[in-house]
Order: sequence, then structure tokens, then C-alpha cells
Amino acid sequence: MSAPDSLTDCYTEELADLWSANDQMEKVVRELASKAGDAKLKSKLEKGAEGIARHTETIKQLLDDCGIDEKEHCKGMEGLVKEARKHALDADISDDDVRDVVIVAQYQRMCHYGICGFGTSKAFAEALGKSDHVAKLDAITEDIYDTDENLSDLAERSVNLDAK
Repeated sequence: MSAPDSLTDCYTEELADLWSANDQMEKVVRELASKAGDAKLKSKLEKGAEGIARHTETIKQLLDDCGIDEKEHCKGMEGLVKEARKHALDADISDDDVRDVVIVAQYQRMCHYGICGFGTSKAFAEALGKSDHVAKLDAITEDIYDTDENLSDLAERSVNLDAK
């Protein structure tokens, strides 16, 4: 994509970036789920990956509504995914509880990136008067916040207590 010339361009570029970010994140979250030792964490990550896939479909619909049918490679998420692989998947961690703590931390970093991107997209959609888009982006942002909070609760209640 070329440099943006309008707020609409900024909006569609943000969505195209989120599409790529979600594709990358969904893949690594499925890998994180496969490595999780705690059954609740594994389940939450699997559900998280399904949610990410649903969010991606919504992004594609919003972009289609704007006449765009391609994503733009997200280098920000690429870096976060590399970090998740390095610290949670490729690291030689022998204690499952410790690995689970690292998985939660890496997952939350990626979630926060998404919260930022979806929040920015929502602000752009509001400024453009796209109320139908705003509602969908708001729902996605709330879903990500809920998942992030649930993982924080899980980490505080169980995983961290055993990772000594």
C-alpha cells in the first residue's frame, strides 16, 4: 500500500495491518496452546485463537466494505511473534508452570498490540461516521480486553503460584 492521503486511507491501512497481525497471532497462539501445561490455560488459548479467527473475518468484511481485499504485512506483530517463539516455545524450560507463566506474558503482549490497533481503528471509524464499523470494532476490542483480563486472573490465581 502507498502512503495514506486521507483518514480513509489511514483507516484501511490500520485494518489491513490488523488482518496480518491477527493471522500471525492466531498461528502462534495455537502453538502456545499446544505447549501449555495447565488445562485451563490451554483451553483459554484455544478459545482465544478461535476468537482471533472470528475477528479476522470481521476485519475482512470491514475492508471489503471499503473496497479493499488485501492485507499489509504487520512487522509489529512479526516481532511479538518472534519474541513469543523465543521465550515460550523455543526456550529450554523444564518446568511447565514456568512455561505457562511465560506463555501468558507473551500472549498478553500480543493482545495489547491488538487492543491498540483496534482502538485506533475504532477512532478512525468514528471520525469517518462509520457507525456500523464502530460497533464491530468496539465488540472486538471488548472481547480482547475480556480475554486479557481472564488470562491475568488465571495467572494470578493458579499458574504464578506454582512457578517458584
